[in-house]
Amino acid sequence: MTHCIKIENLAKRYHLGLTHAGSIRDLANRVARRMVGRTEIHAESQHVDPERVEDGHFWALRDIGFTVNEGEVVGIIGKNGAGKSTLLKLLSRITLPTEGRVELVGRVASLLEVGTGFHPELTGRENVFLNGTILGMTRREIERQLDPIVEFAGVGKFLDTPVKRYSSGMTVRLGFAVAAHLDPEILIVDEVLAVGDIEFQNRCIGKMKSVAESGKTVLFVSHNLASIRTLTTRAIVLSAGRMVYDGPTAEGVTRYVAENMIVDTSSESIADAKRTLSGLDQKLRFVDLKLHGGDGQRTLPDDGTFRISVKVQANSACDEFVIGMTVYSQDKTAIGSCFSEPLTAPEHGRCRTYELCARFPLAPGSYHCGISMSSLRSAGRELHDSLADVIPFEISAGSMDQDRLTGQWSAAWGYYRLEDLKTVVS
Repeated sequence: MTHCIKIENLAKRYHLGLTHAGSIRDLANRVARRMVGRTEIHAESQHVDPERVEDGHFWALRDIGFTVNEGEVVGIIGKNGAGKSTLLKLLSRITLPTEGRVELVGRVASLLEVGTGFHPELTGRENVFLNGTILGMTRREIERQLDPIVEFAGVGKFLDTPVKRYSSGMTVRLGFAVAAHLDPEILIVDEVLAVGDIEFQNRCIGKMKSVAESGKTVLFVSHNLASIRTLTTRAIVLSAGRMVYDGPTAEGVTRYVAENMIVDTSSESIADAKRTLSGLDQKLRFVDLKLHGGDGQRTLPDDGTFRISVKVQANSACDEFVIGMTVYSQDKTAIGSCFSEPLTAPEHGRCRTYELCARFPLAPGSYHCGISMSSLRSAGRELHDSLADVIPFEISAGSMDQDRLTGQWSAAWGYYRLEDLKTVVS
């Protein structure tokens, strides 16, 4: 089979402190600092993996090598900072590699930043021609594709309106529509499904499916593992700038989830954990989670009783709140959610431990949870804290009866209420 992409020993490094070029004055100041021996490090460099820093340089990618054949649809996954976007920029020739080589056979279309190249003062129609030209389309190709682009974007009534009057959603739709209607041999897509409403995301998935089914080669980066499973047959997993897996998608997703699981949920491990939802006010904060398994570890007892201790700290005065939890299968598919009864918050500056118990009719397998705290107000829901990829546990098939073995817990069951709730003040 003919290859479309061939990568050999690919590496990319950046000078720390040179992420943004700045003004000429900034450049002169940096040169002056170097002349007197002062080292300038970018503010974010203190958070990077020290193993990826060498002589004032940060290695975004190292020793990457793989081949993608014609017609393959490959997902690229990894947590933030793993090097996914850097890899796509190298493949799109936006930046040059420090080491190694990239061989591309065929026309390449990149959807790295939807709407790049739009001019706010120009109309939607004018921007379609401008953006299409930037992406490598001829005027004749754009004219032929104009009606499908406008129909896909749903901006027909506003086609001759300046883009500066578009909503952000309209701009995103038009940008995706232009790029998606190219006719490339290789399509490179980076997180475009993270924007737009659900209906538009479904249309994007449908369009990408049609591109893949037409025999084109697709590289798709996303944190949405459901989309990765739907669209791709092969996955490449990046971790700390290196490729750690290349193979079937299902196994790759499982490996990615396992790598990012917060196994130790003591106060030391979750104190600095990244909170996973926006709009957190941190009036209440998780400081400790503990699963009480049947074997004292992570396997539930034979009757399926799920019992966790949740330690909560109050950073300010708060009344009642609710703890919500979503259970996920090993490949990060959401199974369903459950909620506690309203709970009395700890006093300001104090901690309190809540023990939550329930019975889950889960089939045998590996699972993990996402957990959050919120309060209901007249103005809506007030979200205090949230953690994802925590509380991993197992359901064993060894001692289960046949009725439980056939009872899959699926999203269709709706809300499942936590039972036998106890509150213990620490």
